[in-house]
Amino acid sequence: MDARTGYVTQMNMDLDAAIEAAAEYEFDYVEAMMDGDTERRRLDERADEVRRALDDRELDLLVHLPFGGIDLGSPFEHVRAGSVAEQKAAIDTAAALGAEKGVLHPTTGAWSPAWDSSSLRDNALNSIRELVAHADEHEFEVCVENIPRSLFRTHEFSQLLAETEASMTLDTGHARMDGRDSGGIASFVEEHGDRISHVHLNDTRQASDEHLPFGAGNLDFERILGAFPDDWTGTLSLEVFTFGFDYIETSKVHLDALLDER
Repeated sequence: MDARTGYVTQMNMDLDAAIEAAAEYEFDYVEAMMDGDTERRRLDERADEVRRALDDRELDLLVHLPFGGIDLGSPFEHVRAGSVAEQKAAIDTAAALGAEKGVLHPTTGAWSPAWDSSSLRDNALNSIRELVAHADEHEFEVCVENIPRSLFRTHEFSQLLAETEASMTLDTGHARMDGRDSGGIASFVEEHGDRISHVHLNDTRQASDEHLPFGAGNLDFERILGAFPDDWTGTLSLEVFTFGFDYIETSKVHLDALLDER
């Protein structure tokens, strides 16, 4: 496996400090959360500064596209159109900063008793197709994430991959919430590894979205990562809910040790 590694910034984490930490811990990239202090308009205001900081430290950039308030599966056409437009604008900003790929949530806030889930999935699929086409113009890769209790859990993801050209972000904690243990996640990787471009390494002790430091949970990442083809060249993001960079550093040490064994 010739994967590159990085980590996901947390909400309103200082981006300059995050970039500095990524360089210090010898990551390949930073995955910037495009919300709050790093929402697209604020990134546009300091685009030159961000690009320079990344270039000076020889770091690549990935992004997590915004999801709060975004509704790609909405049954209301104007809500859906506005959400697609906002994501296109975020993709434009990310691409201008040199980002190569971005994580996308294929979700809806529609009132579930009133709407058939298959029609909401169709709406989301149409939105994803439109965003992938837009991203292709910028040589930017859309990586759709499995989201529990939503339109596209890991159970429904085969449909999304079959009916769009999007890549996948596999979130291991989310897959655990969908009822898959380490073996089940590994089996999913074996089946869809050619479409999984990005992984959120979300460690957990139970079927919950804990986002523990890597190695602090009970997911068998040796088995999960071992299910990828030997020539897999995707990206692995540590997604740890912390503002303490020491937990990121510890997670990187554990991840490097695991990858060195492969």
